[in-house]
Amino acid sequence: MTSLAAPADSQLLLDALLTDSPEGRVALEVLRPEVLSRTRAAYDALYREPQVLSMPVLHALAAVTADWQGSGPLAAWHRAQGASEALTAADPLTDDPSLAALRDHVDLLSLSPALVTSADQDRLAAAGHGPRTTVLISQLVAFESYLQRLVAGLAALHDLDASSADAPVRAPRTRGRAAQHGGTTPSGRTRPSAFARDQLEWEPWIDVPAEDALTPEQRSSFASKASTHSVYFRMLSLTPDITRARSELDNAIFLPRDGLPKAERELAAAVASKVNDCIYCASVHARKAAAFAKREGEVDALLAAVLERDTDWITADLAPLAAGQDARWSALITAAAELSRPRPSAVPIAPLRALGISDPEIADLLCAAAFFAWANRLMLSLGDPSASDPA
Repeated sequence: MTSLAAPADSQLLLDALLTDSPEGRVALEVLRPEVLSRTRAAYDALYREPQVLSMPVLHALAAVTADWQGSGPLAAWHRAQGASEALTAADPLTDDPSLAALRDHVDLLSLSPALVTSADQDRLAAAGHGPRTTVLISQLVAFESYLQRLVAGLAALHDLDASSADAPVRAPRTRGRAAQHGGTTPSGRTRPSAFARDQLEWEPWIDVPAEDALTPEQRSSFASKASTHSVYFRMLSLTPDITRARSELDNAIFLPRDGLPKAERELAAAVASKVNDCIYCASVHARKAAAFAKREGEVDALLAAVLERDTDWITADLAPLAAGQDARWSALITAAAELSRPRPSAVPIAPLRALGISDPEIADLLCAAAFFAWANRLMLSLGDPSASDPA
């Protein structure tokens, strides 16, 4: 039997991830097989099935996402798939307002998803983009954000060289905004103002299919995750094939009983949600982490950590997230937080190994944090959290 050598760089790792190329396949052995197959299924659903936008446009928007997030491998990959040069160029898109609106939205969502508002969705609608396109764009940026972090995490795990993409020279649309914490949602409900383990509701900014209007394909796309009462999943069913792969990937990462303890996978999800400033996702997964680990105080300390943010709503200092935690949780939190940066580059693996955490367990941690680059971006770009109605 021919033995496979480890890949020389993260570009070969990406090739193996998406095409099963033998040059990088050994680096994927730490992944659960279902995680690998569902990741490929999501890619195929997005880029190898007919969509409301053309493939050159989709690959170009994916390349723009990779540029903002610093992923050289993904930026090169999508340009090689025939990405529209007009969209990937730095020049303003003055001759096509419809495409310009898409790129502006991708700029915003790639860098600081917490800054997206209902007014941004109104701008997409004014440019002629309906709910299906709106969900597709959020799914694209969110999936690419997951894929970028999966590659970055595996590269760190295997000590591979990683090329960095240059950020676009244009000023991001994030500049000078602040996330909307507190106040009221467009429907008049109370928007939460702080991170906590409270049960929250969520409301969309776009039209969502009614329960009795769902097609069998749409229903099946989220049947493993929620009932048709969920307005969030009914919304995601506008991209059914992508949503089906995403639902199955979610289960493959978070449901297994072996590997990294479930409490610590949920902890990684809460950490990513803190970095991305997603109050809703943090509430859900902090509750789960606290319940599984029976460590409410430590989880609440994570939620209460204050992260100073710049004019693009990005935090440079993530150290407060791990403050006061024991050695194991400190190492887990730090690794998940570093992977969740807008441009992840240095994920600390050595402290995890020093604590006796195996490489497959570290891969579980990386997958959990990477997946929430996807989950957070959907929640933050398509609607608002709100307080539950009083009993």
